[in-house]
Parts: sequence; structure tokens; C-alpha cells
Amino acid sequence: MAENKIYNIDEIMKMLPHRYPFLLVDRLEVEVPGEKGIGLKNLTMNELFFQGHFPNNPIMPGVLQVEAMAQTAGCVVLSGADDWQDKKRSVLFMAVDNVKFRKPVRPGDQMKMHLEKVKVHRNIFVFHGISKVDDQVVSEADLTAMIIDE
Repeated sequence: MAENKIYNIDEIMKMLPHRYPFLLVDRLEVEVPGEKGIGLKNLTMNELFFQGHFPNNPIMPGVLQVEAMAQTAGCVVLSGADDWQDKKRSVLFMAVDNVKFRKPVRPGDQMKMHLEKVKVHRNIFVFHGISKVDDQVVSEADLTAMIIDE
């Protein structure tokens, strides 16, 4: 697979089982298949979570920022598998460590999730993620997940 491949929403939906309102990656640029990539989430006031978090001060919940990073990491892992379109796989979240929230994410923001693999042991992957809005860090985390065949 070529480096710097762009995956559109249709391809992402083939990789991930998530659907609205929990599909949190709109676009993916894989810099190194299976190892490094950037997910993109365009946030609008139409996001379901902004209605209640918070009505007069809409902010993307931190747990959803972490979930967006986890979904991006799952796509990056699957992009490194030649047979990702032929085999049905699931990414199971195992742990999240060193989480930090730096700035609020609001409607109109474009959040970019930068994920890079730091460790792998068989089917268990550890990624470091940094989410940014306008090149400013908004959150970061270390994510551990397992890839299984369905």
C-alpha cells in the first residue's frame, strides 16, 4: 500500500463498525500504513452531543475526543493490512493512559487526530495520539487496543 493514502468516509465505514452518532472520523490520511496517520473530524452544531454538553456553551466531551483518537488508531492499524477489505475485523479498546485535555473543542472546529504506533505485540497495539485544532494541541492520550478477526 502506498504511503500518504487518503481514505474517504466510505472507506472508513468499511474499516470501522461505528455509525452516526458514534463515527468520529470523517477523513483519514495514512502517512505510514499500519503505523502513522491523521484522522479528521469536522465539528458542527448539529453534533448530537453539543445539544446537552452544554446548551449555552457547547464543548466536545473529552471522552469523545479520546474515542476519535481510538477510531483513528484502528483505521491506521487496518490500513497496514493488505486484506483489510476482505476480512472483517474489530478493534477492541483495552486501555487509555496519560490523557490530557488542553483546550475546549467547539462547533466549527476541525479536529485533527495525529496517531503514531509506539509498540506492538502480536495483535495488541499501543498508539500515542495528539489531537489538534488550528495546530494547537487540544488533547492527547496513549491508547492500547486489540485487533481480532470476527
